Amino acid sequence: MVKFEPSSDSGPLFSAIIGAFNDWAPLNECLRSLAEQNGGTSLEVIVVDDGSREAAPQCIEDWSRSFPLRIERGEHLGISTARNQGVRLAKGAVLLFVDADCKIEADCLVALASTVERWPGHNCFQLRLVGESSTLLGRVEELRLLTLQSHLLQPDGCIRYLNTAGFALRRTRVDMEKGVFDPTAIRAEDTLLLANMMQTGEMPFFVGDARVQHAVSLSLMKCLVKDIRSAYLEGKTYNVIDAKGVRIRVTHRERLRMLGSMWQVSKQESIGRTAWFVLVFRQILRLAILQFTSTFRIKPDPNRGPDSP
Repeated sequence: MVKFEPSSDSGPLFSAIIGAFNDWAPLNECLRSLAEQNGGTSLEVIVVDDGSREAAPQCIEDWSRSFPLRIERGEHLGISTARNQGVRLAKGAVLLFVDADCKIEADCLVALASTVERWPGHNCFQLRLVGESSTLLGRVEELRLLTLQSHLLQPDGCIRYLNTAGFALRRTRVDMEKGVFDPTAIRAEDTLLLANMMQTGEMPFFVGDARVQHAVSLSLMKCLVKDIRSAYLEGKTYNVIDAKGVRIRVTHRERLRMLGSMWQVSKQESIGRTAWFVLVFRQILRLAILQFTSTFRIKPDPNRGPDSP
């Protein structure tokens, strides 16, 4: 269990910031995984309630026995605004963003702390994300994440991918009052953040041994409905990214290579071919929605220069 041992007079090493919206049951398991971290890394947890129907139940508040816990309740203004509010409350040297439906594996914070110390020249860190293989959609998520992280990893150890299910920033990199995320981005706010970073010549450093498990608790039908809504909202954010002239999304050639790689990985008994077919169907659906929104896409500014790498 994590013990709160401040790393300095100014605060803990990590501030874990979690936005919540009516997902108290998975959040309870997320907090449990934080409480069960090995190594005694100093930690505080900030939960920002993004206007849930009901306030945090007692089971959430009870985790204050394991680590300093602050629960802030606000209006339903979106995950970006919620996370920015958490940033303003944070005291840690490293801000760790985690989704409410994630579980942090036992050695994750120790591995992240070691990487942060070993690589002082890097300010942003993408943790390794994995799926939960006991369900079909969990295996689909495992296949998706495994392939994305493998193909987007760069030779220098950085990764052309950012997912706030497990992402960390040094405090010195952040405007603590302004926050980290663009509050106008309802979805794909992490991709927009990556685009902003790439404009400055920076990408997250990949921490392969700091693992975060992303659980998918929805049924297949509910997941598809969510995919449609998410893709539509992401399209609006991609309009903003395109206007920056930054290349974020993979090319058609890269996508074909990734599909081939997914097919090979799906041979594993722990994943299976069915996961591949479900993933491909979801990707086709998502691309169709994004193509629809591209009709209204803003053209890149020709004065901004060539795409980032």
